[in-house]
Amino acid sequence: MILKALCATMLHILSHHGTPVCSDGFIVRLTVWVASLPPPLFFISMCTVEIFTPAGDPRQDMDYGRGESGPPAYIVPDVIKEFVQFFHRTMRELMEQKVNEIQDGKATAEVIEQKRYDIQNLYENNWNKLTERFFRNSSWPDAEVIAQLVQNDPVFLILYKELYYRHIYAKVSGGPTLEQRFESYYNYCNLFNYILNADGPVPLEIPNQWLWDIIDEFIYQFQSFSQYRCKLAQKTEDEIDFLRTNPKIWNVHSVLNVLHSLVEKSNINRQLEVYTSGGDTEEVAGEYGRHSLYKMLGYFSLVGLLRLHSLLGDYFQAIKVLENIELNKKSMHSRVPECHITTYYYVGFAYLMMRRYQDAIRIFANVLLYIQRARGLFQRSSYKFEMVNKQNEQVFGLLAISLALYPMRVDESIHTQLREKLGDKLLRLQKGDLPLFEEMFTYACPKFLSPVVPNYEVISGTYHREPFLQQLKVFLDEVRQQNMLSTIRSYLKLYTTMPVSKLAGFLDMSEPEFWIQLLIFKHKMKNLVWTSGISALEGEFQTSSEVDFYIDQNMIHIADTKVARRYGDFFIRQIHKFQELNKVLKKLGTDKPSRF
Repeated sequence: MILKALCATMLHILSHHGTPVCSDGFIVRLTVWVASLPPPLFFISMCTVEIFTPAGDPRQDMDYGRGESGPPAYIVPDVIKEFVQFFHRTMRELMEQKVNEIQDGKATAEVIEQKRYDIQNLYENNWNKLTERFFRNSSWPDAEVIAQLVQNDPVFLILYKELYYRHIYAKVSGGPTLEQRFESYYNYCNLFNYILNADGPVPLEIPNQWLWDIIDEFIYQFQSFSQYRCKLAQKTEDEIDFLRTNPKIWNVHSVLNVLHSLVEKSNINRQLEVYTSGGDTEEVAGEYGRHSLYKMLGYFSLVGLLRLHSLLGDYFQAIKVLENIELNKKSMHSRVPECHITTYYYVGFAYLMMRRYQDAIRIFANVLLYIQRARGLFQRSSYKFEMVNKQNEQVFGLLAISLALYPMRVDESIHTQLREKLGDKLLRLQKGDLPLFEEMFTYACPKFLSPVVPNYEVISGTYHREPFLQQLKVFLDEVRQQNMLSTIRSYLKLYTTMPVSKLAGFLDMSEPEFWIQLLIFKHKMKNLVWTSGISALEGEFQTSSEVDFYIDQNMIHIADTKVARRYGDFFIRQIHKFQELNKVLKKLGTDKPSRF
């Protein structure tokens, strides 16, 4: 009601100033932006009035009405102007310092470090605060509007567009239009061409967090477009024709080419080899790899390739691209928490699908402990906080699946949280509840992609789900093969020796059928397990089941291999918790003795 009254008042003012409103001679477009604050604290953040004289051509007039004549010349708030100009000025000054460093070696480390800190603060804090204040559910100003504020700086405008389209994907209701998906793709092409095709290293300095976000968002938008393109039943004939005539937009080969080019340009694999062996990486880094921009983009591209190959269902290749990264030691992926979580999530999922359950459980447990410790780092952005929380729930689901298929001991705190979150679902998984396996896999798995363009001649409502359905079928086939193992395991725990015929009778199976199940038990409980080395594909075959057995003359001999619970670790953790609690109480001044 307040907004309606405000609009009426503004129209009244216009009409009293001699400007005909909606008469034959003029068309008025009134646009009001209201900041998303609770009433009665809302205020007008931007307001424009456009007065347009019809050209006499109905098509041009209709185009104007639809907004196809270009972006509206709305008034950008002063605080946004100042932010953009300061952001641009800081980046230009840092680039000038980098040019001096590259050419003359004159730049001082203190100046460069201060500029890096300023850019990181602008990107991670100020951008998010202004987004929440002005553009929570709407897009930032178009690049054409911003261009005049930054002297049409092409490099800054490319980076601004990267943030602009990323915000549209994440926050704007309805998501990006087909045109915006294409424009974002071309903007990424411009960005990577600038970095990769320059005559020498470009003088661009971007925080590691932003570099990771660029690679992560690049793959996410490819993933989003691949799924969008396959949902043919929801598209018009014009949209399908447009997609058919542009098959190279967001093509899988283009995405792979960008990631591999960044890896090769940075010489990151060779640097990682030398780093692991204790050598000097500067000797092998090359002209480009010495610069932080190329080095970190190359490293993050390896993680991007891990993710992309996992989405395409090639799990061996997904882990192989990380063969020079030692996951069990602190590495470059630890510098950016989101990169660390993504790396462990996809490596763990690839292990699960490759039936390396023990390695999958180790990876999932490690990343869950990391999220517990680093949760406070994600508070700056509500979007990232929600994303990490969801990924945390997904990892718990995958860990529950892995433990149901391969029971083994995990960290006590992780196991406690697992019981609290899933409750009776753990028991149902152990009993082989197939619908529950399907439900949890559907929630926790990545959104799989098809690398090929769909057949536009055949409209199918499920084409976009086919990659997922194929991976689900493979997973459920593996679960079905192990359906009887939990029951067999429960019987084996009760005895030290037992005739084969007797146990087969307990399970209402014939002896030949039961022999097959015993062989399946032996086969499935023997996993390739990483023990040492850099490559995550290396390992030895081990059996870590709580129960093991051998058969001698139709007699099953059972050995309980369950490791006794280590109560000492539990008490040590509780002592540490009480010590921390005691420190907090002392700070609050509650450590004074009570009178009572």
